[in-house]
Amino acid sequence: MLQPGQKAPYFEGIDENGNVVKLSDFAGKKLVLYFYPKDSTPGCTAEACDLRDNYNRFIALGYNVLGVSRDSAASHQKFIAKYDLPFHLIADTDLTILKAYEAWGEKKMYGKVTEGTLRTTYVIDEKGVIIDAIGKVDTKNHSSQIL
Repeated sequence: MLQPGQKAPYFEGIDENGNVVKLSDFAGKKLVLYFYPKDSTPGCTAEACDLRDNYNRFIALGYNVLGVSRDSAASHQKFIAKYDLPFHLIADTDLTILKAYEAWGEKKMYGKVTEGTLRTTYVIDEKGVIIDAIGKVDTKNHSSQIL
């Protein structure tokens, strides 16, 4: 996992609308960059809805919110529409961003070892430096962990 004080790795990806989103788009702004396994699964939905419900608090404090998963842009569109999410989601289908942020790797589920998305959140400051890294995400109360 990347650590606070490290420069955030450059990223460039496609959001749910096919628009290119880059780390440099957030220069001079604070960013909550969260990585999650899969659209519309119970934990990921709880996490996204908690961020949605607290979105105005993030905006008031000068934070942008951006989610990343390996799901397609079409899947992200459905997820956003179904749960009225006010932030963008990047479709990282080739795992480039997930790997750059060390949010892809080995994990154990029900005793079986697999490779997959490691639920992780990074808070990045206006200069592109990681100021917080959260690896043990409480999906129902994630906003409280961040704020």
